[in-house]
Amino acid sequence: MKIHCQYTKLVPLEVLKQSFNPKNANVHPPEQIDRLAKILEYQGVRYPAKISNQTKLMTSGHGRVLAAEKLGWKEFPVSFQDYENPDQETADLHADNAVASWSQIDLAIVNSQMGEFSPEFDLDMLGIKDFKLDVSEFGPGTEEDQGKLDEKSPVKCPNCSHEFRP
Repeated sequence: MKIHCQYTKLVPLEVLKQSFNPKNANVHPPEQIDRLAKILEYQGVRYPAKISNQTKLMTSGHGRVLAAEKLGWKEFPVSFQDYENPDQETADLHADNAVASWSQIDLAIVNSQMGEFSPEFDLDMLGIKDFKLDVSEFGPGTEEDQGKLDEKSPVKCPNCSHEFRP
């Protein structure tokens, strides 16, 4: 396990699973946990699970802990948090889940960055469900364009700036 974040301590997964918060409204379908496990294996841990010092319940990281379990890890990094009151703790639990769902991913921007990755990069590591690379700009051209390759100038790929010569 690679850890790239600050945390208070490593906690055994069996202990962490006992701290799963019954108020957590997020449901983690198997395909999400599968993808998250793949990302954790590739990327390492970038965010610890969060546990309340007051209730000893998890306020963030349920999915990451399930993914770690799928990978066969025995422990996971945890940040222990103090909350001023129970309302603040519950609000943090729900806000952590809900606020991210407000954003929208501009897939055109993601697609424009594909040239920055190596050819063997696994698109699943982006975490975007059903992401497909848009190669529409690389079509063969019109029928009129065919046969005129000798007359054409080099074309640069808009993603990686590779120059294609006719």
